[in-house]
Amino acid sequence: MVQGGDFSVFEYMYRDAGNWKTYGVVLLTGFDQSSEARVLESLDSGKTFVAEQVSIPALCQKHWKDCGDGPSDMDHAFHEFVCLRLATIDDRESLRVEATLASLLERFSSAAGRWDVRLSPNCFI
Repeated sequence: MVQGGDFSVFEYMYRDAGNWKTYGVVLLTGFDQSSEARVLESLDSGKTFVAEQVSIPALCQKHWKDCGDGPSDMDHAFHEFVCLRLATIDDRESLRVEATLASLLERFSSAAGRWDVRLSPNCFI
């Protein structure tokens, strides 16, 4: 059983233009009640972000595998934020730590208002 300090889970998804969804989670060290509000402040249009810009694993490859197709004109560069929550014991036992909450918040803060879709391989502009 995992023991120790607090951990957070960052939940997000990729939704193509056909509304097909693929979900992802990232385990982070640290937890702070105000962190979700800080992420929300930095998002594009209040809910989206470029995963590659904040070093969150992009879900596109998984999406294409799960949906049985490859890149298409329904794909785009944005992922959607779902929530930031306290990790459960199951989360801590089944996921590996990807980063610290503080470093993730810093990356989101730095990207706020400057989201660059060209960093995603799904940017076709």
